[in-house]
Amino acid sequence: MVTDCHSTLAKLRNHFSQLSNVNGGIDVRQTETHTAIPLLSETSAFEVELAIEKLKTRKSPGIDQIPAELIKAGSKTIRSEIYKLINSIFNKEEFPEEWKESIIVPIYKKGDETDCSNYRGISLLPTRYKILSNTLLSWLTPNTEEVIGDQKGGF
Repeated sequence: MVTDCHSTLAKLRNHFSQLSNVNGGIDVRQTETHTAIPLLSETSAFEVELAIEKLKTRKSPGIDQIPAELIKAGSKTIRSEIYKLINSIFNKEEFPEEWKESIIVPIYKKGDETDCSNYRGISLLPTRYKILSNTLLSWLTPNTEEVIGDQKGGF
């Protein structure tokens, strides 16, 4: 039975590795930047507060094992440290290495349970990464109309 579990895990690992194209990533280099607004070097404490409030509760935490509820219920000190962390990332223009990892949980859809293609993967992302993503989304959303204009390309 243990051998079957290890075999199944190996199959799922291989399946999701192929789907996420882990080893065959394309190196994309940006040569020119077109923006509707000036690039901002830092975010405000208020924007980080809003991003924290947008976190969904009762969701599994990522590799950092920090539940959203802990941050949302946290003190001003915790929120202040997250604010400093987010601005540090903006200034360095690079994600922390641990934010580049996620936990993939296979969720069975239907059909043959031994066929890996009958599973979909849910990526559990670090909670602090979600705060950064919410902050970026709040910056990008108001300006997408101006950038995209009439050429929405299906959006």
